[in-house]
Amino acid sequence: MDPKARIEMIAIPPGQVTLSDRRTQRSWPVSLAPYELAAFPVTQALYTHITGQRPSAAQGDRLPVESVSWWDAVRFCNALSQRDGLASAYHLHADGEGIEWDASADGYRLPTEAEWEHACRAGTTGPRYGPLDEIAWYRGNSRERIHDVGDRQPNAWGLYDMLGNVWDWCWDIYDAEVYGAYRVLRGGGWFDEQWSCRASARRRSHPTFQVDDVGFRIARSIIR
Repeated sequence: MDPKARIEMIAIPPGQVTLSDRRTQRSWPVSLAPYELAAFPVTQALYTHITGQRPSAAQGDRLPVESVSWWDAVRFCNALSQRDGLASAYHLHADGEGIEWDASADGYRLPTEAEWEHACRAGTTGPRYGPLDEIAWYRGNSRERIHDVGDRQPNAWGLYDMLGNVWDWCWDIYDAEVYGAYRVLRGGGWFDEQWSCRASARRRSHPTFQVDDVGFRIARSIIR
């Protein structure tokens, strides 16, 4: 297989994570079954290999793909599943606005925000899984530009760039009552201050928006 088309998936153990929202001062526990998460954000090389498109503002095969909407990300997941002979996780409605997640499918998908945070923490309980300058590209060390994936230290479970470089789209709606269809972003980006690069930090964006510090990484359910 072309090296640009390879994906390294990491087995994530089951566990429980407590999510929290600073705006509402609410917290809630989530129990998780085992799943898989990509070791790296989706790169521009992989995205182009699957879709034929190069949407990113900065160009480079090993740079994380960015300037992709949430809808772009879920369509990529389905296309990658089809390439690998897996069942598509998402059913997109003909109107282009509705979507259903088939939890029984073994194909690629976006992580839930609980899966994202559990994987980011990798058994740690603090705001980060290591010293920020060693694990993340953020405003303090990025020279205000995006960087190749995998150049900072991974967490204990072998996941790179969970914090910094680009925000990751997650499956979840942020707060339907207040923000409607807006989806959750996690992880912080290359232009963010250190307080945004924390395991618990949440941001939101409309699923049609394409932003130059927002990308994604893929997950897979373990179907027994």
